[in-house]
This record gives sequence, C-alpha cells and structure tokens, in this order.
Amino acid sequence: MFTGIIEELGSIERIERSTDAARLTFRAPLVVAGAGHGDSISVNGVCLTVVDRTAEGFTADVMAQTLAMSTLDGLAEGTPVNLERAALVGDRLGGHIVQGHIDGTSAVLRVTPGDAWRVLRFGLSPELAPLVTGKGSIAIDGVSLTVSNISPASEPEQWFEVSLIPETLTATTLGALGVGDRVNLETDILARHALRILDLAAAARSATALATALAPAPAPATQAPQAPQAPATPTPATQRSAS
Repeated sequence: MFTGIIEELGSIERIERSTDAARLTFRAPLVVAGAGHGDSISVNGVCLTVVDRTAEGFTADVMAQTLAMSTLDGLAEGTPVNLERAALVGDRLGGHIVQGHIDGTSAVLRVTPGDAWRVLRFGLSPELAPLVTGKGSIAIDGVSLTVSNISPASEPEQWFEVSLIPETLTATTLGALGVGDRVNLETDILARHALRILDLAAAARSATALATALAPAPAPATQAPQAPQAPATPTPATQRSAS
C-alpha cells in the first residue's frame, strides 16, 4: 500500500527481456535504503517486488500482464521513474490510499501552462470514466493528485484534468509530460468497489427480469364439472277452502 507521495526520482539502469516478462534494474539509492528481498516499491505507480538489491538500486521482475496494462513496457534504459516505498503502519497519509494496481493507461490531451503551475488534461476510456470524479483522488504514474476538472457525462470523448504545483513538476516525472505522452492510471479504490456493487445489482435485476420473461405462462384455471341436477318435483296446487 502506498500514499502517492513520491520519495525519489530514480531511473532504469538495465532491461532484460524474455518472451513474456522482463527483469528491470533501477537506480534508487534512497528508496532501496532499508528495503529487503520481497519488499514492495512503487515504480511509476506500479507495485513491484524487490528480487535483488544493492546499495544503489534494486531489481524487479515484471510479468506479461503488468507490461500489457502499464507503460513499463515502453520505457528505455536511462528513463526517469517515480519511486515510493510501501507505507508504514502509523505514518501520515499525505496523499490517498494507492495500491499500485494499475487500471490502465491514458494519454496527455492538452498542457496549459501558468505562472507557477500547469494543468494537464488526460483522456479517459469508457471503462475508466465512471471511476473518476471531480475533486476525487487519482494516481498518475504513482503520484497522488486531485481531479481539478472533468468532462460532462454527455461528452462522447471523456477527459479529466489535474493542476500541478511547482513541487510536483520538479519532484516527479509529470513535469516533463507533453501532448501524446502516456501515463499509468490508478483510480480510487472506493470508486472501484462502488461500481462493482452497482454492476452486480444491475446483473441481478437483469437475471430476474429475464427469468420472468422466459417463465411459461400459467395454465388457465379449470372448473370441476358440476353434477346434473334432479328435476324439480312439482308441488300440488292448493285448493281454496269453500267458505
């Protein structure tokens, strides 16, 4: 578990590729201090496990699914990366709860510079759009940020914006982003749980409606045959007594 507060700008020292995985070695003298075999370190928002370490860095294995879901597959030796060690229980939570489990990637659509800040606009896929909300939290390449603006739900092409202060621009890789650059996105964990609950509820309603539609129509009610009635016995006519 991470907080999205970047501790160090490291870099990739070596990439060893295989058919369905890669072994990456990072220069990371700060975050590797105190780290041991099996510890977790966030690299551009991706939670990686330390399999080897030196005083200057660490090595991690990256499986095919992680390469496909993130931007790690496109990085080259010498590329700077955002690094954060796993949070300690009892630490201040300066950002938000970040798992290091990437939901997907996004591209920069627009960069708007300011005097001492910068606004970045990113595209949103239809799958991720419901998970991002205005003033909500999002992790971009492992950096905890607040969504400062978001597209109306009626727009066919969804997007969101974040506003970066000078500290974020200089202390992370986000300051070097330009239009078209791709980043890793991790949405808020609470939003993911809420969407899953809604999906399950909708599926249950659909299943009930389908079962009702496919159920055979009830057979018309039948009445038991009535026994034939005996003919009425005529009553003898009464005669009026003579007065």
